[in-house]
Amino acid sequence: MLNINLFPVIKNQIKKIIGKKNDWAIGIYQGNSLVDWEALNNICNPVLTVKDVSDVSAEFIADPFMILANGTWYMFFEVLNKANGLGEIGLATSQDVLNWNYQKIILREDFHLSYPYVFYWLNDYYMIPESSQANAIRLYKAVDFPRQWCFVKNLIEGRDYVDTSIFYFDNKWWLFTSSTASNILRLYYADEIMSYWVEHPQSPVIEDDAKIARPGGRVIVNNGTVFRYAQDDQYLYGTKVRAFEIIVLTTTAYKEKPIAENPILQASGSGWNKTGMHHIDAHKIDENKWIACVDGYQMSLGAWT
Repeated sequence: MLNINLFPVIKNQIKKIIGKKNDWAIGIYQGNSLVDWEALNNICNPVLTVKDVSDVSAEFIADPFMILANGTWYMFFEVLNKANGLGEIGLATSQDVLNWNYQKIILREDFHLSYPYVFYWLNDYYMIPESSQANAIRLYKAVDFPRQWCFVKNLIEGRDYVDTSIFYFDNKWWLFTSSTASNILRLYYADEIMSYWVEHPQSPVIEDDAKIARPGGRVIVNNGTVFRYAQDDQYLYGTKVRAFEIIVLTTTAYKEKPIAENPILQASGSGWNKTGMHHIDAHKIDENKWIACVDGYQMSLGAWT
């Protein structure tokens, strides 16, 4: 998510000029492939809004990531806390991926957190939330999943890394990461999560293109093919999601191609996602059947706090 604390002057000017706010919320979509998505017929989106957050006063919720464990779906997402102006990580649970119950804030720091990229590896649960205010890509590990997490280490330091997306492919770990400007995509790799991360020789693999650079959800490896999602921030933050197939990925070369169906998510023109969508976390539940948590927003008139 956009870290609005980094732009207080701009934010205040926007308030004065247009007097509008963005109401982000979370929905569930289904797909027959990784690029063909629609709302479920038997669900009333959004499935989670700020009204569901019970332990803090929330300005919006966004950036959902979910994971299935022992028959229960766990969803982690950004909650923008009105009291301190910081993003914190909230948790909701579901037995059927259709009906969600908000639990609580499970991770907060004295800096902004969002984009809680959760994943499972070698019997442990990990999370890499966006923490650009700390100028680092920070790795957390669950000590009591899903409610208690501890900081493990900084994987990479020195820049305003945002929306870091990690994945395992061809016996190596890879990660994409962007910046608060949304116009650059960097690529790193490592032999192990905890080992030294090397920036790819072609990195940044995208420069000066806010239309396709910033990650927009989990990177998917399916049947040997790698897909990445990107949020389109070219004219307005978080309006569309685009998909790309990575056709060459080695420690010396990188090449991708856009999917013909782009954009794969965009503003609906009405309702909860009227103005835009900018995130997807896809999970395969059957052959040619996918489920995903997504977010979207509508720009509305209202008092800012």
